[in-house]
Amino acid sequence: MFDAKRFIEEAISEIKEQVGDGTAIIGLSGGVDSSVAATLVHRAIGRHLVAVFVNHGFMRKGEEEQIIRTFRGELGMNLVVIDARKRFFEALKGVKDPEEKRKVIGEVFIRVFEEEAEKEEAQFLVQGTIAPDWIESDGGIKSHHNVAGLPSGMVLKLVEPLRDIYKDEVRAVARELGLPQSISERMPFPGPGLAVRVLGEVTPEKVEIVREANAIVEEEIERAGLRPWQALAAMPEGRSVGVKGDIRD
Repeated sequence: MFDAKRFIEEAISEIKEQVGDGTAIIGLSGGVDSSVAATLVHRAIGRHLVAVFVNHGFMRKGEEEQIIRTFRGELGMNLVVIDARKRFFEALKGVKDPEEKRKVIGEVFIRVFEEEAEKEEAQFLVQGTIAPDWIESDGGIKSHHNVAGLPSGMVLKLVEPLRDIYKDEVRAVARELGLPQSISERMPFPGPGLAVRVLGEVTPEKVEIVREANAIVEEEIERAGLRPWQALAAMPEGRSVGVKGDIRD
């Protein structure tokens, strides 16, 4: 049986040994994986961790404000916020294939990080990679931005404290760490964000529609007192027919 407390103790010890007196940088999305990874590394090396939130334009409604409030305000992390929306949207112009989107986003994501890492003189990149990520990527099932999107020439050394555990175990670690329920029980959200919930080419206008729709879905689920494993809104490519009552809408 998985022992979250023991896992935390061992992970912190391993992180201290790997990073030492170096500086580590992590991309903080607010999801349970990156949040747990960041908290573990923060407990291990404190201010030597630089947590970076990259606003790529594909986050959920209110995500940036919540991340700043939780991680900088409540947990006291060294948090840097980067507005890279223009850069990501430009890189995705004309890209329609979902796998290509993931790879493009992963490439830009890492380049943004390397630039920030140089400023911070960081030597390590922390990622919230969990077991299904590399299993699916290695098996050709589905690529992940933090696995298949990594460029071969990346100069940062990887720190992956969650690499060998699964989502339910990550949630158990989050609870043991005392992270808020809004993080520990949050529904899975893709690393490339709403970009992969827009079918076809990604534009700011399409993403904004999906962002608002996703917020409505989450609000209605909460109002109904439901606890689904996954619920989401997505935009199909092209128009489709809907029926409301007995009328085409």
